Amino acid sequence: MEKVIFNDLGLITYQKAWDFQTNLHKDLVDRKRRNRATEEEASDERRHHLLFCEHPHVYTLGKSGSLDHLLLDEEGLKEKEATFFKINRGGDITYHGPGQIVGYPIFDLEGFFTDVHKYVRFLEEAVIRVLAQYGVKGVREAGYTGVWLEEDEGAGLRKICAIGVHLSRWVSMHGFAFNVNTDLDYFNNIVPCGIAEDNRAVTTLSKELGYDLDLEEVKDRLKQTFKDLFVFEWDTQ
Repeated sequence: MEKVIFNDLGLITYQKAWDFQTNLHKDLVDRKRRNRATEEEASDERRHHLLFCEHPHVYTLGKSGSLDHLLLDEEGLKEKEATFFKINRGGDITYHGPGQIVGYPIFDLEGFFTDVHKYVRFLEEAVIRVLAQYGVKGVREAGYTGVWLEEDEGAGLRKICAIGVHLSRWVSMHGFAFNVNTDLDYFNNIVPCGIAEDNRAVTTLSKELGYDLDLEEVKDRLKQTFKDLFVFEWDTQ
């Protein structure tokens, strides 16, 4: 059975988290290259990682996104005490900030399954299952990645989790951003995920339930759900 090392990085700048996951990703890819070169089977040396964190206010733009979807100039970013990064994940622009659980699975998918679409569905499913534990029904929307809440009493579809991934030699990086107690005002400064339709908006779990949640409790539930879905053991070394 595959083993995964879990690390909660807490509140960390986007740059530091990016550097951290990039180093872990490179280590996994380099191990695969060395193993292939020597024709050795070394699955016991595989090092999967699951990182959770929160970021200070930051906007990130995926490689397929449009800079026009950032509605702030440099001065506006300073006023909002926010930073901006163009990165190599899929998807368009999104926001990360306090109260949001950002997850970075750095998995060698050859230890699980080599299907990128299935991988994204698993990330969605993890959040959908956690939402269900709070009595909230998360759904998928055809043509879009991420997790949504259905239309309800005049409210259109609301996106509660954004997903954007990057894979190299079947090793994943980047991941998901789950809005738990997030300040939704910051989404007004972008066209979230490039989606401008009037009947689609962004929401948080706290807004849907009417109270702020214990973020550590949500993390624990999400962590367990990942273990159940991907069927692995925690590596405690």
